[in-house]
Amino acid sequence: MNSHSSLKDHYHVGKSMKNFLTGYFTEYETPKLVLIHSAKYAGLLRILQIIILIYSVIYLLIYEQGYQKQSTTITSSVTLKVKGIGYVLTSENQTMIIDGADYIIPPSENNAIFIKTNFIQTDQTRSKCAENIKLAEAICKNDSDCFNKPFIPNMSGRWTGRCLLSPEKNVANETTNITKTETGFCEYADYIIPPSENNAIFIMTNFVQTDQTRSKCAESKQVKSSICTNDSDCLNKPFTPDMNGRWTGQCLLLPEKDVVNETTNITKTTTGFCEYAGWCPPEDDLTSTMPVQETLNFTIFIKNFIEFPEFGVKHKNMVDNLQQCTFDPKNDTDCPIFTIDYIMKEAEKNITELNLMLRYGGVVRIKLDWDCNLDRNIKRCKPEYSFARLDVPFHEKPFSRGFNFRHASYWKRNKKHFRTLTKAFGLRFIITISGKAGKFDFITLTLNIGSLVGLFGLGTIVCDILLLHLSKRARIYRNHVFEIVHLRTRASSTPRVPRISVQQHFDKHSLSHLNI
Repeated sequence: MNSHSSLKDHYHVGKSMKNFLTGYFTEYETPKLVLIHSAKYAGLLRILQIIILIYSVIYLLIYEQGYQKQSTTITSSVTLKVKGIGYVLTSENQTMIIDGADYIIPPSENNAIFIKTNFIQTDQTRSKCAENIKLAEAICKNDSDCFNKPFIPNMSGRWTGRCLLSPEKNVANETTNITKTETGFCEYADYIIPPSENNAIFIMTNFVQTDQTRSKCAESKQVKSSICTNDSDCLNKPFTPDMNGRWTGQCLLLPEKDVVNETTNITKTTTGFCEYAGWCPPEDDLTSTMPVQETLNFTIFIKNFIEFPEFGVKHKNMVDNLQQCTFDPKNDTDCPIFTIDYIMKEAEKNITELNLMLRYGGVVRIKLDWDCNLDRNIKRCKPEYSFARLDVPFHEKPFSRGFNFRHASYWKRNKKHFRTLTKAFGLRFIITISGKAGKFDFITLTLNIGSLVGLFGLGTIVCDILLLHLSKRARIYRNHVFEIVHLRTRASSTPRVPRISVQQHFDKHSLSHLNI
């Protein structure tokens, strides 16, 4: 009995597998269609399909170049060259000629350039002089105010312990009657090197120069803490950033001889300035600076070489027959030579702010943006130039305004060390490169067409939502679209429906016609 049942089960399983395989390879199934006669919904569907078609073909495929393979990987090299002759009117009513070697610091950078527009020059020697007047700790009344003071960051040198009540002599002219020391401590400007950066260039537009020697002298008047009445005012002072050296602990009360003009003023005062050891005299950037005239007429030649490694294409921003020219947004857009005047007016529209940038310095971004269609001649691919100011505007009263740094030139004469300290103000131009390229690719086109075909289903989805959920006859539509089948009751109560021909199937069952 058991063996007979087992054989019967195997027979049914085998027959079922046979029917499945036969039907799988010989029968074609199609989903049930419900045909709704409605001009309103049919028109809505066609309108949606037309909109999707226009959006897909005109915008996605043509305008957005959906047939191209895109790449934003770009390799770039920039070479900058600045030309221009400027001049400076000195305090002695003399004209100082400034060329590229003077206002471009450092002379060579990667993707960058700095143009000095203003500077403060301080002539210093290694000697002794009063501490900077900005340094409050340097104020003294006698030598005890300047004795055994701790080193603070804004000291100009090492303090000698003397309190100077008058401005000190200029040791650069070999004058006497000053206390000298064999050693001293450099003030902070010694280790500030002109910045050498990637993607930037600096052009000096203003500067202050100070001739200095290593010695001891009174602190600068700008260091308020250096005012003293005795040496005790200069002792054990903490180091502050505006000190010009190491304070010696002495308060210099007597005015000293002006060695430049060979005059002497021996009038005594009740207060003086703490003495420091370092580079003397201290820099005074409150004096008149020396703006570089004609800066706006300087020109920058930007040579940009790019490569799109994805496509193996190289290009440059220079035409083959490049002649002497100047960039003009209307008449000469192919010229890669720009005037500082054009760049600055594009980056800063406010004339007052622009003049302050020339005086105190600023940071400007120069951007080259490439958008290349490699299906056309590569010569038609040209960069788009844009300019923007990056530093904080002066009217916002930033904590640190503009852009400046110090650098010095050194020499030695008669066993004495000398240097010229220059505080340079200028324009720092940062060069940035971006870009993308596209080229026809069959695989990309195929994938995008497949995606666009899928968009046509959006029209049907919108119409189905309106018909089945938002229309007045939504219940009737749902009854024809959806057929609920309960398997248990269906299997026991529904008689087996014999197979019919394809023609009978479409005539009787597959299409339900609804007239609206």
